[in-house]
This record gives sequence, C-alpha cells and structure tokens, in this order.
Amino acid sequence: MSFDWLKRYMPRSLYARAALILVVPIVALQIVVSVVFIKRDLEDVTVQMTATIQRELELLRQVADAAPDQETALAQMAPLLQPLKMQVQYLAPGAPLPEDQFSLIEFSGRVVRDELEKTFPGFLAARFPSDRRALVYFGTAHGLVELSFDRRRLTAAAPHQLIVTMLLFGFLMMLISFLYMRNQLRPIKRLANAAEAFGRGRAVPYSPGGATEVRAAGSAFLDMRGRIERQIEQRTLILSGVSHDLRTPLTRMKLELALLDEEDAAPMLRDVDEMQALLDAFLDFSRGSAVSEPEPVDPHELVRTIIADWQRQETQVSLGEMSGAGEVMLRRQPVRRAVENLISNAMRYGTQARVSVALTERSLRIRVEDDGPGIPPEQRGDAVRPFTRLDPARNQNRGSGVGLGLAIVADTARAHGGTLRLGESADLGGLQADIVIAR
Repeated sequence: MSFDWLKRYMPRSLYARAALILVVPIVALQIVVSVVFIKRDLEDVTVQMTATIQRELELLRQVADAAPDQETALAQMAPLLQPLKMQVQYLAPGAPLPEDQFSLIEFSGRVVRDELEKTFPGFLAARFPSDRRALVYFGTAHGLVELSFDRRRLTAAAPHQLIVTMLLFGFLMMLISFLYMRNQLRPIKRLANAAEAFGRGRAVPYSPGGATEVRAAGSAFLDMRGRIERQIEQRTLILSGVSHDLRTPLTRMKLELALLDEEDAAPMLRDVDEMQALLDAFLDFSRGSAVSEPEPVDPHELVRTIIADWQRQETQVSLGEMSGAGEVMLRRQPVRRAVENLISNAMRYGTQARVSVALTERSLRIRVEDDGPGIPPEQRGDAVRPFTRLDPARNQNRGSGVGLGLAIVADTARAHGGTLRLGESADLGGLQADIVIAR
C-alpha cells in the first residue's frame, strides 16, 4: 500500500512531525475512551437510574388515576412525594403542550427521554433546564402532570467530572511533553544549522549535545568537517607548491629567450606566457574559496568595481539591471575572481558582455551575458567540469585555456552554498551564466 498522497499533507519540519506523533495518539486515545465510556458505562448507568424513576412515575400515575378528581389525586400523592423528594402539579386546561428542552452538551437527558418513551406509556416530554432540575410531563386520567425533582436522580455527575479531568490533565501533559520535546530537538537543529553553514562555506562553532545518537551524529559531522578542511588545505598547498616550483624554470627560460633574436624567440615567448597563464589558472582553482573568511559585502558595489576595471581596458562590458539593496556574507576575492572569469570568457568568445545583479531577501543572483555562440544545453553539464574544453561550442580558435574558468566559478558558488546556472541570453543571444547564492 502506497501512502505517497499523504506526504503532501504532512508537515515538513522535524518539530511539527514529532508534535504530530505526540498529539495524534493522545487525542485519539481520549476520543476513544470518552466515546466508549459515554456510550457504554454512562449510558448504562443512566438507563438504570431512569428505570428506578420510571417505577416511581408509574406508582404516582396509578394513585392519580384512582382518585375521582385532581384535588383528591394531589392529596393522595402528597404522602408519597415527600419521601421521593418530588413536586407535582397539573397543567392548566388549554395550556400548550410541553416540548423537550436540552442543552447542546446534555447527553444523559436525551437517554432519559428515549428510555421513558419506550418504557413509560403516556410520557409526553422531558426538560432539563439549567437550574439542576428535571421536569417530566406525562398524562393521567385527570390531565397532564408536571413532575419536578433533582436531576441527579437521573444523571451521574462523576462521569462528567471524569471527562473534564481527563481532558484537562491530557492537555497539561501534552504541554509538558511539547516543552521536553523542544528541548530534545534543539541539538538536532544546532547540528543542522552547523551543517548548512559549512555547506555555504562558513565554519560556525559547534559542540555535540543532546541524546547519545545526536551526539554521535554531531561528532561524525565534526570529523567529516575536519577531514574536508584538511583535504582542501592539502590540495591548496600541493598545487601552490607545484606552481611555485615551475615558476623558476619559466623565468629562466624567459631570460634565455631574451638573449635570442626577437623574431626567433617570439613563438617560444608566447608558449612561455601561455604556460604562465596555465599555472595561474591551476593556482586559482587550487585555492578555491578557502583563502579568505566571509564578510559583509555589497554586491552592487563589488560588480561596479569589476566593470570599471574592465572598462578601463576599453572593453565592451556594460552594467545591466541592479535590483535590491543590502549586504551579503561573501568571500570577496573568490567572488570577484569568479565574476571576472565569466567576463573574461564572455569577451574571449564574444564582443560584448553585460553584468546584472538581483538581490532579494532569500538569494543573490549575479548574471553575466554575452553575444557569443553560447553552449548547447546537452554540453552545459560538461562545461563546469575541471579540465574540460568544448571545442565546437565556444570557438577555441579564439582563445586558449585548460577548461578551469567555469569550474572555478562553479566551485566558488558551491562554497557559498549556491550554484552556477548556464543558459541562453534572451537579449544578447549568447551564453547566460548566473551565480545564485542563498542568503
């Protein structure tokens, strides 16, 4: 049996689901107990008490029917009314027929009415007003009689008190359980916040707490975070060391080529410059986003600064729509490098680029568009992989590289808890690259 349809109506948070698990059994148990108790025990007790009253009513009616008139009937019934603690009177001739009167929560009165209708011939109506009296109307040989007595002779007070007490203490215990459950779920929420912050590139202070299983999960998270940080550090150190070691022979080659004729050395100098650019790309990729700590950054000001630097190089880089306002926790240098990589790719494979920023309460989006050939949808997944070059897609004859530009951008976006989305520019017709970061 599949319960997939039920998942759409279930709460999403752990606290709400735990509360639902706690509330549903308690409420269901109270409803079942109340219904069973009312329908069986309380109803049986009421029926037995009604049978006793019914015999007394039958006795009074026999006495009234044997009398010649109403006055004599009242006089003959008087010795019986005092020990029975009842009051009786005849209704005036022509008076309207009485009708049943019950409150909304009156259960026993309806049981009394139904039982008297079945067992007491001549029964007309029953009333249960709010003054704790019970009024029963029935016919005699001399007219309609109104019989008044204490309603406790027909209904039990203790069952009502039991139901109220059960509901009150059930609610109190449920409230205490909510407070205890909230205290138990707090360590899980702290762990989730620490994991979410680490996924966005921030290492917030965290210490395991709570139940044994939650402490075990917290310790495992700390071990995993430590291993990931060590791996990132080792990767950065290894590639930085390799890049540093290779700079020395490249510098030596440049010095040796400087002694040759310019015409002969020009091709080799271009190769050396390209190797230098490749080493810089390797170093940027190895650093990733671990070289700085997050800080409050105004994305509008950051993008304007980047565009101003590119415009000083006499390139066609323009500023697009800038919406929203505020600051976002970012690593300034990695984000700047990511945006510059997108602009560099746009200018390498197109003639113009446009950068826009959209800042909302929930996310930051930095968009770079160009008028180049773009990337086909089926190759956009491969474009963000390291060391991947899409020859037919991005006119590789117009530039050179090792396929790390978009990989660096995607790595920076992931380090901030975001993503890189590639699409087609609706205005310029080329590639549209969006860096989307959750706030």
